[in-house]
Amino acid sequence: MESPLPKAPQKRQVTIIIFLFLLWEVGSVTVKYSILEERDSGSFVSNLENDLGLGTGELAKRGAQIISQGNKQHLELEQKSGNLVLKEKLDREELCGDTDPCILHFQVLVKNPVQFIQGELHLQDVNDHAPEFLGKEILLKIAESSQPGTLFPLEIAQDLDVGSNTVQNYIISSNSYFHLLTRNHSDGRKYPELVLEKALDREEQPEFRLTLTALDGGSPPRTGTCQVLILVLDINDNAPEFAQGLYQVQIPENSPVGSLVIIVTARDLDAGIYGELTYSFFQSPNQVIQAFEINKASGEIRLKKLLDFEEIDSYHIEIEASDGGGLSGKCTVVIEVMDVNDNAPELTMSLLINDIPENSPETVVAIFRISDPDSKDNGKMMCSIQDHLPFILKPTVENFYTLVTEGALDRETRAQYNITITVTDLGTPRLKTKHNITVLLSDVNDNAPAFTQTSYTLLVHENNQPALHIGTISATDRDSGTNAQITSSLLPTQAPPLPLASLVSINADNGQLFALRALDFEALQSFEFRVGATDQGSPALSSQALVRVVVLDDNDNSPFVLYPMQNASAPCTELVPRAAEQGYLVTKVVAVDGDSGQNAWLSYQLLKATEPGLFGVWAHNGEVRTTRLLSERDAARHRLVVLVKDNGEPPLSASVTLHVLLVDGFSQPYLPLPEVAPERAQEASLTVYLVIALASVSSLFLFSVLVFVAVRLCRRRRAAPLGVCSVPEGHFPGHLVDVSGTGTLSQNYRYEVYLAGSSETSEFQVLKPMLPNLLGEGADKNTEENCNLRNHFGLN
Repeated sequence: MESPLPKAPQKRQVTIIIFLFLLWEVGSVTVKYSILEERDSGSFVSNLENDLGLGTGELAKRGAQIISQGNKQHLELEQKSGNLVLKEKLDREELCGDTDPCILHFQVLVKNPVQFIQGELHLQDVNDHAPEFLGKEILLKIAESSQPGTLFPLEIAQDLDVGSNTVQNYIISSNSYFHLLTRNHSDGRKYPELVLEKALDREEQPEFRLTLTALDGGSPPRTGTCQVLILVLDINDNAPEFAQGLYQVQIPENSPVGSLVIIVTARDLDAGIYGELTYSFFQSPNQVIQAFEINKASGEIRLKKLLDFEEIDSYHIEIEASDGGGLSGKCTVVIEVMDVNDNAPELTMSLLINDIPENSPETVVAIFRISDPDSKDNGKMMCSIQDHLPFILKPTVENFYTLVTEGALDRETRAQYNITITVTDLGTPRLKTKHNITVLLSDVNDNAPAFTQTSYTLLVHENNQPALHIGTISATDRDSGTNAQITSSLLPTQAPPLPLASLVSINADNGQLFALRALDFEALQSFEFRVGATDQGSPALSSQALVRVVVLDDNDNSPFVLYPMQNASAPCTELVPRAAEQGYLVTKVVAVDGDSGQNAWLSYQLLKATEPGLFGVWAHNGEVRTTRLLSERDAARHRLVVLVKDNGEPPLSASVTLHVLLVDGFSQPYLPLPEVAPERAQEASLTVYLVIALASVSSLFLFSVLVFVAVRLCRRRRAAPLGVCSVPEGHFPGHLVDVSGTGTLSQNYRYEVYLAGSSETSEFQVLKPMLPNLLGEGADKNTEENCNLRNHFGLN
């Protein structure tokens, strides 16, 4: 009967052994703990922070975690307290089997910075299994001729516990023929041997029933029992003998079920039933019985199940050959399992950071462990990643690797990396395992916005509508997210022609520019300013671009006639002698246009004339010339309307009215046209005062015409003897000669009239009326005199 398990003590039964092989600063510390098996989940093992000399909560701050070998986590770390506790109840026999000591390896991974602490948990055996025999009864046949002192080995009992908790002793029930010895196998196991104390007499007692008891070393010890049936046989004087006392054989672990392992043979010199041999396993553990089977008649040992080198690498089997007379012989078979590369490497990821910031040198991306349960070259591994990737693998401790960046990475160059970690063993054939991870680079604001152009030129027609969209300033940012969100703005300018805020505005989101007011080309042809683009990163980055706005001219100004002046109180009258030749320059219409370019190109044309065909206007310079010779039949008074038109689209125009008077000579008295005054009176409704003033002006004009005619007659008749008019001898003054080649006087007119009289006349009087240059200094003075070139004179 099994004895009950001892009650666990109330106080903690944990032995802590800490070995500091290297300094903590170096990051290589091994901690060893010892704990009894079968402790409940959550049982306290130790306080890891105290063992490592860390402050309270430091492990939690540094993201410490426990990594166990295999797929199961046996320990867990309480982040708040730093206590190391059991995650589940641990069964030493399940985890380690016959292996003693039972060591469970684990690692403590600490981040910021990354450190590995190696850990070992020694799982101590508890006497929770009693010895157990494979069968309930052992049959032993002993010849009656056996001599006292003969040894008869018996079946051993199985105990899953190890160390002192496994089978330590055997006892047999009290009798007068046999006693029991406990022996040690070469592998340390204890087995019983029955010793014959005195001769047997089959006729006296043909059989014996004894009780064999196995005891382990627990406190209190556990026991297992088995009945031993001893049959006393007649004499059989030759025991079976094997050809070899020790057989050794190797078999690959991937051998199929039923494969022949080895054949053991024995012989017996006896005849009949005493020479018939039967083969069987003797004192074999469960692992042997489960893995192999033996042919009782032939001694062939075959596989009963598939072998696994990683579980058991060798088997020691005792083979017994028994004859029909009860005698037996024994041999040992050692079967070595040959490792086959049947296990691909395994990769266990301990830490994986899929999102890392760009521009960070040597950033830890992943920490992982590789393992291969195969042995020798089959268990040796190589770890690699693809070439030409900015990542490197750094081996740390006990098949742990750290994947780090080789340098600072640029997200704008490449935002994502697909990394394949390949683990290959050195077996034949080579097996490999691949693990794929994706690493994303998070953006850092390291790129300033960039304009598509360093400078922009925008063309805007004048007279635009306010809030007109005149263009878009485009900027891009290679960053992403908020770091790529761009805000556009107008930058202050130095000494602008007008306040920039009153001219343009910009949409901060899309960079669209708008004109806030109607632009006038004549007032502002162009202006420049700078636009800034700023991202939303921290710190914010910005850039600038130059924008030049060019105002395009529209035809919005009509031509303006400078000469003849249209705002004079009296019309300008041009005098033309009837003797004028064809092409004679009557006058020149001078006009300007406030626009530019083709909008300011002016053309002239005769719109209306009293007598068509007599006068013509040059289209490009506005000169009014005669188109034929004048005759006596031509009317003396002519009214010309000249149209001045620009080249814009649509064209704009202005008109000017010219009055031309044909005279026979400048000496002919000239009286103002009688209808001029009535016409002016009718149009303007002048008062009587204005009529009197007009008469005065006309008188002065007549006087000037007479003087002009006299001078002209003198010039034509300078070769004749002096008559009515006498002039000084010599050449006529050069400044009175036509030098333009147009048949008339220049624009700046100066007349010097010398009036010579007889003794009855008055002294010579010199009259020098002068018309200033229309476009020169003083052109705006004495407007009435300037406009009426020949109507007014100034007496010096």
